[in-house]
Amino acid sequence: MPYPDRFYPVVDSLAWVERLTKLGVGTVQLRAKDLNDGEALQIVTDALAITKGTATKLIVNDYWRAAIVAGAEHLHLGQEDLIEADLAAIREARLTLGISTHDDVELEAALAAKPGYVALGPIFPTTLKSMRFAPQGIPKITEWKQRVGDIPLVAIGGIKLEQAAEIFAAGADSIAVVSDVTQNADPDARVRAWLDATKEVA
Repeated sequence: MPYPDRFYPVVDSLAWVERLTKLGVGTVQLRAKDLNDGEALQIVTDALAITKGTATKLIVNDYWRAAIVAGAEHLHLGQEDLIEADLAAIREARLTLGISTHDDVELEAALAAKPGYVALGPIFPTTLKSMRFAPQGIPKITEWKQRVGDIPLVAIGGIKLEQAAEIFAAGADSIAVVSDVTQNADPDARVRAWLDATKEVA
């Protein structure tokens, strides 16, 4: 199974992890912000319990210590987290590592960490958080895929299902999706549509 899957939703709660796992989503990232160490360990442990024995891979955002202690297999770090993280401990725990990037300097830093995948964003404007970086646009996907080579490239940022075919054609291996699922009027139907669409192009 690819890592991460071509459809890669990013959610912030155990309820969403459970919902997506039941729908058969192959890769889910848990991105819960501003937790202390104890809270982080609890939510990671609970999320792993939800996905255990299912087809869903859980990727833990940011909380690398909790991921190691809880026995997670997959981790995602932003650039700020990457600077502070103990990469040796992460490797020793055999965690796969995905890294966010927004510009050339960040790409170099990510590649130096020998990641399992690189995420590029935001591709389009996003309302979910204030971004320091302008939208990258689809042509940047092609350019970066040429640069990262065999490393999977994940596109993220304001992407809707209707744009997926164009983004995959540009070279993305996976699309990380947030608001197109979590803010959709019918999230379950949207997830099924994503799953159907990404099966067709796989």
